[in-house]
Amino acid sequence: MEIKLTKAEAEGYYYSALCNGGLQELRACGVTLDTDVNDYKAAKESLQKKLDSGEITLDLGICYEDIIMEILHIGKTLKFIDKEYDGEYSREVTLEMVHEKVAKTPIRHLTDYIKENDDAITAFVLLQAVMYDGEMIFA
Repeated sequence: MEIKLTKAEAEGYYYSALCNGGLQELRACGVTLDTDVNDYKAAKESLQKKLDSGEITLDLGICYEDIIMEILHIGKTLKFIDKEYDGEYSREVTLEMVHEKVAKTPIRHLTDYIKENDDAITAFVLLQAVMYDGEMIFA
């Protein structure tokens, strides 16, 4: 069974995974998100301009995960650094990868996202699906 997702759906699930503890689960496995200071600053400024112009609304203001997603939207990559296995599992993630690979999340976990029944483990699995082309490296 294959689930087709729109780009907006894929981005929404990826954003949710960033918010829902997926980053913390990766960190526990020795893989950290290493954001470039200049990319982070540019993304934050871009979001602020969008807020000021009314292009977007964020009820609670700009949060870390908003900035991470904006890094992708401005054409930059997210760099996940493996500090436990000599870099073997380090990966870069682009917006195009998010669009293509969120759907490669194991079906049980992807349907949990669709049904809004997700948690940190679901988030962890989804982030890995994007980083490792559907493969689960860390159980």
